Amino acid sequence: MAKKVVHVVGTGTIGEPLIGLLADFRSELGIDEVTFHKRSPLLTDRSKVQNLIRRGARFVTDSKSFDGFREIGLQPELETHEALDNADVVIDCTPSGVGQSNKQEYYQRFEHNTLGFIAQGSEFGFGKPYARGINDAALEHGKDKYIQVVSCNTHNISVLIETVALADGGPDNLVSGRFVCIRRANDISQDSSFVPAPEVGGHKDPRFGTHHARDAWHLFHTLGYDFDVYSSALKLNTQYMHTIWFSIVVRNPLSVDDVVDRMRANDRVALTYKKSAGTVFSFGRDHGHYGRILNQTVVPHKTLAVRERDDGHEVVGFCFTPQDGNALLSSVAAACWFLDPETYDKRIQALRSLFFEEV
Repeated sequence: MAKKVVHVVGTGTIGEPLIGLLADFRSELGIDEVTFHKRSPLLTDRSKVQNLIRRGARFVTDSKSFDGFREIGLQPELETHEALDNADVVIDCTPSGVGQSNKQEYYQRFEHNTLGFIAQGSEFGFGKPYARGINDAALEHGKDKYIQVVSCNTHNISVLIETVALADGGPDNLVSGRFVCIRRANDISQDSSFVPAPEVGGHKDPRFGTHHARDAWHLFHTLGYDFDVYSSALKLNTQYMHTIWFSIVVRNPLSVDDVVDRMRANDRVALTYKKSAGTVFSFGRDHGHYGRILNQTVVPHKTLAVRERDDGHEVVGFCFTPQDGNALLSSVAAACWFLDPETYDKRIQALRSLFFEEV
């Protein structure tokens, strides 16, 4: 039987923990081999590459970079084209926009012997939008060759809509959704792009405001839904977690207890009594994989409120986004779906200890 190989391109804030997750759980996930591509030979990244190799992943780079990596004590096992040719699934974790160019330059040349390609977050248009548990029914094996795992905040918005509105009455129950994405400035692994004070963002999309609601609309549109959603965004001078304020209006009456019960029933939602991003982030650092919580949202249920309006019942609250973590799980789910659509969800349960009911 041929090996099942998953290849990850990029070792940044999503790529590194994804490679580690796939390598650590490859047997349970039905993966025989994990390979990863790193482009630049940097001494600051040597320890990261060494650790991924120790976990059992195989190191890949461009032929022109072999000597540079050897000079810093790293030995690539495969060249880029060889790794792509061997891979059953390719997951692109490069910075925004690079995935699209990689699709044109590399991936389309290997479609004949690769089951599928996955890109992250900001790669809008790369392929069918996907978030685990939201639109699995829209995936068509053998037809969907390219999948875009939506951003971490889009995961959060989408699971809130699903849990608050769709769990009782389906798509007709949702009147509207409004979301303010209060974003961290940068990741704790990054030195650049930090902001010294809150920085507000514009509303570039006339219908959706920011890409977060736009991407959520497209995600649900794969199921045939057309939702009234709108988002705004700003950055805070913190490196901990994104936070979202939400207002979801539904037609059917409900109470705060109803909302909490629905959230408890969804394994992609974690509830918490904590009120600060710092304490939630700390929980992930202490109990998550690579510090990541794999739920799609963490909701402090004491912030939830319900009020009646002329057009329905409005659920408001705050929640924290397990940045990277929710996209990591969807990436693993999509990779396993490409490998075997009949067993992928069962295999994902190997990671269930990293889905938390309470944070």
